[in-house]
Amino acid sequence: MIPLRDVIPSRTRPWVTITLIAINVAVFIYEIALPGEAAQTLVNEFGLKWYAFSVPDVVTSMFLHSGVLHLASNMICLWIFGDNVEDQMGHDRFILFYLLAGSTAALAQLALGPHAERLPMIGASGAIAGVMGAYLFMFPRSEVHTYLFYDVVEVPAAVFLPLWFLAQLLGIFDRYQLTGEYQPHVAYFAHIAGFLLGVAGVWMFRRPERAAVEWWDTAAR
Repeated sequence: MIPLRDVIPSRTRPWVTITLIAINVAVFIYEIALPGEAAQTLVNEFGLKWYAFSVPDVVTSMFLHSGVLHLASNMICLWIFGDNVEDQMGHDRFILFYLLAGSTAALAQLALGPHAERLPMIGASGAIAGVMGAYLFMFPRSEVHTYLFYDVVEVPAAVFLPLWFLAQLLGIFDRYQLTGEYQPHVAYFAHIAGFLLGVAGVWMFRRPERAAVEWWDTAAR
């Protein structure tokens, strides 16, 4: 299932979501423009490494991606789900929430994931998983337009997001993940931890007054 868009318009301009997408795209363009092995050097320096842990790398690793598909899938999900979550949290709370979810996800992957290869961990998927977890509880009745079996169908958010989470759980039970014989290039533990942080973070970061349908009209008066 490939999500394309949701059906809930954002009532405020999602400046943080837009800025995060812009930074991720700009960093990726810079990354692929580097000559020779310089791109891999960049990843090695700023990616999160279990064998050479650095606190700044927890944040910088969220803005690096391994390819166009990796970047595009993350940014599409951030755009679909991020604007509405930012709408309810507000800009300042949302950026704190995003960084907390991403950091928690990355640290969970380091603590629980196998380390058969000396590969830095990169990508925004842990933080975006947190956004998806928050979206599930903020907008359970929303519909997600999804590309499925050569057609676009509306899937309830209360179905789409739990199915995505289930897929991450099933990924953990891959025999290679359990034995550590082979390191897949999917950080399932990061996705799960980020999603769970998002679910829990809803109650801390959301602004209850913005959950009402009328809040924007009232604020605009």
